[in-house]
Amino acid sequence: MKIGAVFPQLEIGADPAVVRAWTETVEEVGYTHALAYDHVLGADPANRPGWTGYTDQSLFHEVFVLFGYMAAITTSLELVTGVLVLPQRQTALVAKQAAEVDVLSGGRLRLGVGIGWNAVEYQALGVPFEQRGARLTEQVDLLRKLWAEPVISYQGRFDEVEEAGLNPLPPRPDIPVWFGGRAEAVLRRTGRIGDGWMPQSAPDDRARAEVERVRSYAVEAGRDPAEIGFEPRLTLGAVPEKDWQGFVEGWRELGATHLCVNTMNMGLAKPEDHAAVLRDVLPLLRGSSTESLTEEKE
Repeated sequence: MKIGAVFPQLEIGADPAVVRAWTETVEEVGYTHALAYDHVLGADPANRPGWTGYTDQSLFHEVFVLFGYMAAITTSLELVTGVLVLPQRQTALVAKQAAEVDVLSGGRLRLGVGIGWNAVEYQALGVPFEQRGARLTEQVDLLRKLWAEPVISYQGRFDEVEEAGLNPLPPRPDIPVWFGGRAEAVLRRTGRIGDGWMPQSAPDDRARAEVERVRSYAVEAGRDPAEIGFEPRLTLGAVPEKDWQGFVEGWRELGATHLCVNTMNMGLAKPEDHAAVLRDVLPLLRGSSTESLTEEKE
């Protein structure tokens, strides 16, 4: 199981020196990947009674620009979106941005995608909020075609490309595409076309059943279910410390190939504290694994 770290964008602030120090620490101590969330705009809740979720006060670094920066200061760290709200973005532009990150990082991008929940963002970006699930499925198909061929023509329900292509192409025509979310449509989509699934739950009976459904959908689609990865998220502030190793082992038993560690909402005093916590906690999580982290990175 590869262990990565969640970039604490809501709490790390905008000082590039702190971002750099966090990134360098994560790679130096042995995490295999860094995972970042994606939001473009935050809604002002003042005139939105009952608003829940992120607001205009929630700080989000733009994920592709962030990864370009991280690519320049790391050598082995995998860069993971968890997740990019794909349907609210132009497909060809995402293909270009993802290809460029993969070029600059030497093939270290993993693209986690989802449909999102914030209609305010969709409105501001000029994309209909409805039918975003169907749009996402088509977008993944188009992304893969754009990454694989110098020139393509594509006529879809939502996107059209006529004799055009990316340059430079990514070093890998098969940039991994993983899905976030827990709806049945997400499980089905993962099994049929995804490289992996990103659950955010405990390794309980419901999670076990969901993993099995993803695998069954893969079999229905004629795919080898063993090729699908699973990456749960351990939020340290939400799981008692005594249960951290049990969480890791539980997901390992369910077949998780990756796990990421989230340090947000722990009440840390300073942005710099996130890197310190990650440094201290990795040996504990590594101790619950039968593999060494060196073996994981090979």
